[in-house]
Amino acid sequence: MAESPPVVLYDTLLRDGSQMEGIAFSLDDKVAIAHRLDALGVHYVEGGFPGSNEKDKAFFERMQERPLAHAKLVAFGGTRKPGSDTASDFNMQALLGAETPVVTLVGKASAYQVRVALGTSQEENLSMIRESVSHIRAQDREVHFDAEHFFDGFREDADYALQALRTAARAGAQYLVLCDTNGGAMTTDLRRAIAAVRAALPDVALGIHCHDDCGLAVGNSLAAVEAGVTQVQGCVNGYGERCGNANLSTVVANLQLKMDRRVVSDTQLAELTNTSLFVAELANLPLNGQAPYVGASAFAHKAGYHVAAIVKDPDTYQHIDPDVVGNGRRILVSELSGQRNISVKLAERGLDLPLSKEENRALLDRVKQMESRGFQYEGAEASFELLALRLRADYQPPFDLEDFLIVNRRRHQDDGDPTTHSDMQAEAMTKIAVGEEIFQTAADGNGPVSAMDASIRRGLTQPYPAIATVHLRDYKVRILDSAGGAEAGVRVLIESSDGEHIWHTVGSSTDVIEASWIALSDAYEYFLYKQPQWSAE
Repeated sequence: MAESPPVVLYDTLLRDGSQMEGIAFSLDDKVAIAHRLDALGVHYVEGGFPGSNEKDKAFFERMQERPLAHAKLVAFGGTRKPGSDTASDFNMQALLGAETPVVTLVGKASAYQVRVALGTSQEENLSMIRESVSHIRAQDREVHFDAEHFFDGFREDADYALQALRTAARAGAQYLVLCDTNGGAMTTDLRRAIAAVRAALPDVALGIHCHDDCGLAVGNSLAAVEAGVTQVQGCVNGYGERCGNANLSTVVANLQLKMDRRVVSDTQLAELTNTSLFVAELANLPLNGQAPYVGASAFAHKAGYHVAAIVKDPDTYQHIDPDVVGNGRRILVSELSGQRNISVKLAERGLDLPLSKEENRALLDRVKQMESRGFQYEGAEASFELLALRLRADYQPPFDLEDFLIVNRRRHQDDGDPTTHSDMQAEAMTKIAVGEEIFQTAADGNGPVSAMDASIRRGLTQPYPAIATVHLRDYKVRILDSAGGAEAGVRVLIESSDGEHIWHTVGSSTDVIEASWIALSDAYEYFLYKQPQWSAE
């Protein structure tokens, strides 16, 4: 049996991915991501349109100073404009001026798009493709031709779509990339079109570029590889216009682990999760918890009988070892849990609590009771750990939040400007007991929760100076019963950090302030529990 040809990875995150709603990478972000993709083992990193904006132009200039170690940097742009001279075309000059070893040219492979979008003739479009590819190749650059709207064009007029590809190939394009630009191709139609291309152009390397408008971008990309395509384009985390591009994180793992197509080293594959998180952080977007392979929930287990099975053999409920992609197995605790969830979760948290069967059952019952009141411990594992500790007869909480009072004031600003908003101010007073000592403090804030947090911190910092290092990183409120209107219960999730560690706590009540009070109390108690050397003075 003949060995399958190697598959190369082409990431378009810095161009197509950055066109996603809500993403705006800075110049430094783009440089950092390019080098992270290089380290992951991506073969081609597309940097953007050097002829479209100053940031992309500056990016290519910066990359001359900080070249990639292994990947080839790609400049992207369209073919010359209809009726223009190729040598003097601004876009052609900008592409060559980027001084990248590879240029990707995008051109129409759809007669409909030529007529409607370009407003020119089919013959002129072919001339644009031929002259643009030839011009870039004459400057000794590797050229990839993105056949835009190829699959739609093939369905409407297969002869013209193939003619566009032949023109690019004869002009010297080394890769012909078949683009499902609108993301509407079904897998059966995609396979049929690729078979026709391979029959018509058997000696030309093919690429695939899929969008996810039908939820098929990853599946279609893998099907294209099975059909003989040797370059896969996509974006880490699946970012991109509309519904996004093929998720390259998923594509990489599937190619290597499921299809036996080695595209990166084992060490690089183990960095897949960290790379996805890194990109999400710079995009200022949370990484989808349900993302295959790299999501926080990709190897999370909640049902009691699942946990009981994976303790015996992890393969019972996970399709790969999560360490292979740099992720990890997580045990969730909820009302669906069994006693095994509790014991495994405690061990996972590093808690040495030799609970008897009855104590284990009591803790499980307590979790279920609390969740019936709106608490949820899946995303608040610090609160779960405290819940377990509080069952111990020898556990002494470091403080007790005895009481609080919050006052909101609205100050009207009469400055003659009708657009000026009134000034809202909040003041909180809290009473905290540490042993026999009472600390009663007050603080202002830009809202009731901010004021309460400031007051608690001020009070606790007196007996526990290390509390000054703790700060609230994130605060989320979720309404539990929207039908209840203003009387609905709420759940508050708080993310805290001391600059080195991050932990999550939860509170629930029909009063958002009380729910916040509970979550804040847990946040500070957990910090002090984890730092026993900082005892009360």
